[in-house]
Amino acid sequence: MYLTIEETAQYLSVSVSYVEELILQGKIRVIHDSEGAVLIYKDQFKTHFQQLEKYKKLVEELSKEPIPEDRDIKDED
Repeated sequence: MYLTIEETAQYLSVSVSYVEELILQGKIRVIHDSEGAVLIYKDQFKTHFQQLEKYKKLVEELSKEPIPEDRDIKDED
C-alpha cells in the first residue's frame, strides 16, 4: 500500500515538513507516479514500529526495577 506525504505524516504521528525533510535526506524512500505525485511505500516503516515496541518494553522493564539503596559514602580527605 502506498501513502501520500500527508498520509505518511499522519501514520507516523509527525509533521508533514518532517516527512519532507526525511525524504530529502534519503531516509524515506519514495516513488513518483505518472502524474508526478510522491508516493511512499507503507511497509518500509515496519522496522520503525518494531523498534518502538522494543524500546517501550525496555523502558517499562527499567521503570519496574527498584531503585538501589543510596550508599552514604563520605569522602575522608
